[in-house]
Amino acid sequence: MNLVRKHKNSFSPALINDWLANDWFQAHPFQDKQLPAVNIQETEQAFLVELLAPRLKKEDLQVEIEKDVLSIASEAEEKTEETGRYTRKEYNFSSFRRTFSIPESVDSKKIDALYSEGVLTVTLPKSKEAVQEAKKSIRIR
Repeated sequence: MNLVRKHKNSFSPALINDWLANDWFQAHPFQDKQLPAVNIQETEQAFLVELLAPRLKKEDLQVEIEKDVLSIASEAEEKTEETGRYTRKEYNFSSFRRTFSIPESVDSKKIDALYSEGVLTVTLPKSKEAVQEAKKSIRIR
């Protein structure tokens, strides 16, 4: 079974097609930096922000809150020493900063962060008033 159909009357040979389909032109000096993936989950008690950062240590991460904005950052040290030539390099150890607006329902004094097995989890607990107001039944007329 073939998942990809080959065109018999292709204009260019397969070798040239493979070369053109490669990622040669994506290593542009002004290319956007790749940001770590984030999951945001809402429970009845809190919001959970999970940031995937497997190559980092907890000392490399900074979590800050300023004016209802959560900021997660890492500053990477540039290493100029290279031991060999790369034919392809898809990841690097660059700095990043991710920012998120915090809802008013969050109790900013109780925010907690835990880094375990390459995942940074920031827990943003909801205030007591927000938890009590979370579920409201509406009578149908």
